[in-house]
Amino acid sequence: MSIDIDIIKARAKNEYRLSKVRGEAMISVRIPGGILPAHLLTVARDIAETWGNGQIHLTTRQKLAMPGIRYEDIDNVNAALEPFLREIEIELCDVQVEDTKAGYLAIGGRNIVACQGNRICQKANTDTTGLSRRLEKLVYPSPYHLKTVIVGCPNDCAKASMADLGIIGVAKMRFTADRCIGCGACVKACSHHAVGCLALKNGKAVKEESACIGCGECVLACPTLAWQRKPDQLWQVRLGGRTSKKTPRVGKLFLNWVTEDVIKQVIVNLYEFEKEMLGGKPIYLHMAI
Repeated sequence: MSIDIDIIKARAKNEYRLSKVRGEAMISVRIPGGILPAHLLTVARDIAETWGNGQIHLTTRQKLAMPGIRYEDIDNVNAALEPFLREIEIELCDVQVEDTKAGYLAIGGRNIVACQGNRICQKANTDTTGLSRRLEKLVYPSPYHLKTVIVGCPNDCAKASMADLGIIGVAKMRFTADRCIGCGACVKACSHHAVGCLALKNGKAVKEESACIGCGECVLACPTLAWQRKPDQLWQVRLGGRTSKKTPRVGKLFLNWVTEDVIKQVIVNLYEFEKEMLGGKPIYLHMAI
């Protein structure tokens, strides 16, 4: 590739970012949910050492970024990214990619950030990794800006409340009264860690359903399994959160106790909304709700 290139177009098309060093850019790879096969780290290392400055940045959006890429090496780097596109985008996320050696196709739909979810974390209600990968083909490739964060419980460790689209795993609880021994462990846990919607009445736990946020602290505290999560994967959706120098804000509650199908339609609608509001031009703007 000639050094006489439009780096702004390269950024929009191939995920390259302009560097303070003249003639250099930084490439970053998409890792929906922040979990990837370990052997791909070797691919990132090879790119960094061969065409970059030998360093890798772990970005705030759970990507691997390799700085120090010379403009004339962009084509070579795009070809070297083939394992990431094939194994993550195609095989894990079912994204349709025509040419795996052409690099990434858009930067608008940001990498989906997620906590580790219930595959690892005992507090998580939902499978955030699986949802991240299933949503990827709705988010990428798109020229329109959207930052998505998924968390497995209302602890919100990954800050879904500060994203354009925040998705929070919640759970409905099943209570078996015959198992309850009236120890009060769930009541204490709910009061200390959550919203205090539990109480003891006649030696049994009772819950104010309208106050429950579906966090699952009662399940973790109960020594007799009287409280258990129902198997349904449910989610809360928040819109319009963002960080900023001027207008930082927490996202507003939009939907609660919804299924994955509802979330998918929300994403489709968001992109249609952005397209209409921006007149079909992918202008870089944060979503405002």
